[in-house]
Amino acid sequence: MFEAGNIIYFDPFFFKNGNTAKAKYFVILKTLENSSLIASLPTRKDSTPRNNSIDIGCIEIPELNFNCFVVPNSTVVTTCGKIFDFTTYLYGYQIDDYDINLLLEIYPNEGSDYSIWGKMKDDLFGKLIDCFKNSKAVKRNYKNLL
Repeated sequence: MFEAGNIIYFDPFFFKNGNTAKAKYFVILKTLENSSLIASLPTRKDSTPRNNSIDIGCIEIPELNFNCFVVPNSTVVTTCGKIFDFTTYLYGYQIDDYDINLLLEIYPNEGSDYSIWGKMKDDLFGKLIDCFKNSKAVKRNYKNLL
């Protein structure tokens, strides 16, 4: 379940701040010794500066400390052929780490608490990792782990 490249869909996902719970995709970037993982929560919210928008791929604006990976809704995302229903944005500043045991405690049942939506295609996942690893906006400890 917690394999790098997997996309999990939680309904609802409980955010760490405890203020919000909503349906959310969860892209696993790296699993660390089966105890924790590094993940990104994709969003449909476009926060890219308009003069720097692209259709697909990495946006890096060092002077604004901005990093984003864009996946249009026309792109096949998973090895099983799924696409997002909307253009999706993965922001470098939103990368976070999660305790696997806590996730399993909160979401014990596949099918009702979460579903494995698919595994990201290798080429797309590689571009995503490169985008985050080479960014000045991503925290150094995450870049080193990726």
